Amino acid sequence: MGTLQSNAQFGKLLGKVTGGGKSAGKKSGNFSTVWESEFDNKASRLAVNDGDGSYILGTDDNSATVLDANGKMLWSGDYKKLTTNKTNKSEYQYVIWKQKGGYLFLFDERKMGTDRVAVLDIATGKELWNSEEYQNLMPKGTKSEDGADQGELETVKYISELDAFLISQKASVILVKANTGEKVWETNRFKGGVGKYIYDAKRNEIIMVNFKPTALGALFAGFKNQLVKINAVNGEVLWDATFLGTVEKELVTRRAILDLWIKGDKIYMYLNGLQVYNINNGQKLWEAIYENDMDGGKGLFSNSTNKKYYRTIADPVFEENAVYLVMLGTRDRTKYVEKHDLESGKLLWASEKITGAFSMPNLYKTGDKIMLQIGGKVQVQEYRMETRSSPMGGTYRESVPYIYWDYKAQKNGVLAIDDKTGLTSWRSEKFDKRITDIIIDQDKTAFVGDGDEFYGYDIASGKQLFDVKHNDAGVGKASDVIDFGDKVVVLSEKGLASYNKKDGSRAYATDKIRGVDFFYEIEGNYYLRDQRNSKNIIYGIDMTNGETKGSVQSKGKGGSPKYGSGIDITSDGEFIFAFKGKKVEKIKVNN
Repeated sequence: MGTLQSNAQFGKLLGKVTGGGKSAGKKSGNFSTVWESEFDNKASRLAVNDGDGSYILGTDDNSATVLDANGKMLWSGDYKKLTTNKTNKSEYQYVIWKQKGGYLFLFDERKMGTDRVAVLDIATGKELWNSEEYQNLMPKGTKSEDGADQGELETVKYISELDAFLISQKASVILVKANTGEKVWETNRFKGGVGKYIYDAKRNEIIMVNFKPTALGALFAGFKNQLVKINAVNGEVLWDATFLGTVEKELVTRRAILDLWIKGDKIYMYLNGLQVYNINNGQKLWEAIYENDMDGGKGLFSNSTNKKYYRTIADPVFEENAVYLVMLGTRDRTKYVEKHDLESGKLLWASEKITGAFSMPNLYKTGDKIMLQIGGKVQVQEYRMETRSSPMGGTYRESVPYIYWDYKAQKNGVLAIDDKTGLTSWRSEKFDKRITDIIIDQDKTAFVGDGDEFYGYDIASGKQLFDVKHNDAGVGKASDVIDFGDKVVVLSEKGLASYNKKDGSRAYATDKIRGVDFFYEIEGNYYLRDQRNSKNIIYGIDMTNGETKGSVQSKGKGGSPKYGSGIDITSDGEFIFAFKGKKVEKIKVNN
């Protein structure tokens, strides 16, 4: 539902167009342009589509324009005229998409006077409701241009199953109907922002975990870590439990770093390990937790204020009767795998301990083996100060967000663990410089690269089936692997190389693309992304032969946080929207 104000540059528009929805048969890269159109305003804040391209929204601080699937304008207007409470300069805006249109949430922080909230209907531009009742929803004096979160506010959470907003106030949490603003209920037994929630449709209940909103922390006196179960009808807190650990948010995406699952009559919360609660009364049943070695600059690769590492530890792997966890030794800083009985939490086994491992990002259950990936890519989120040219002349400095994958030098390897005993069945440590993710094929074979070599292993025995010199492909070091039918495509520094799973023979190699650090698979469409040198380029790739279908580059703002500023892609992967100022281009991916 994202609207992160991201300035990583993306999507290039060709030629000048006047009027809305002008068809264009020319090519953007090798993609076909379906139409080019214009917003009534400059889409400097939000520029996104609703998923299937029925609605395209463009906003600036003070106004919004919505186009239809053909690029024709549905409506446009200034916020102070569209809202009855004269909401104007909206420091925060985000969009919630629904089946037909959705909600545009506006927050007008007033330095002198009462803050204003308004919600517009995206399909019509009509005001659904407004309020001046909710205050302190964001920290005073924070400009969105400073790199603050442009997704949901830390104090406002949209509950899609109830079509309602949960609003955190100083003394309480309030549930408000999204389409009318009507207060449904209020409770003073839950404080803080909603870090994660699960709606239990069977019981019509909400399970919620709180966190202390960073810049608003002083408002929440008496704050404590809370896991609560709430009656969704009337807001009654059915039970309240405390939990261990601090819920943090990712630097750029602002995603809460925890997960919740309901399995049977238990709630599983993943926060520096696993904490398990009885869903009926909130009683803690068991836990397997550790101290996070990334905290406070004490880790192997210390986080900083403007640069942080994520996805370093594999998510839990749940089986019918057991759960597998990557754990951290708190004293000797080792990492290892534990298998726990799902019902009782009993430790069934612990694997050997591994020292010097910064990341263990992937864990696979395959047949009677647990495959552990030691080392590999980690996600980096950072803000960089970059110089921009001002339209009025001269330059200015701007904080630009980046999300990318990177490798850290460490001891890399593949470890096969016997599922019954936890003992090591076999290991391979041929990965001197790096290790890609592991591709598991039919529970029989595993494929993995080290940058210069590409290997196949028999999972049962550990026998190496082949060793291919990937550097002979001439596409640079391997950076990622993509499972593609009977082949593995190795994404590399300068291009792609594809290998047949049966024998490791090379199917193709192409060195036409350099500097790619992201790939996306959207309904069978594959995209690669290059965001070097303050620009973003997205390529559409035919994975059967490695050919480039086309590319898009833009310097627009807005766009989806997933794909970068100035660009959004429909949920079926068939169309790209490229934004630049007032202009928008709809691009067809497959001719």
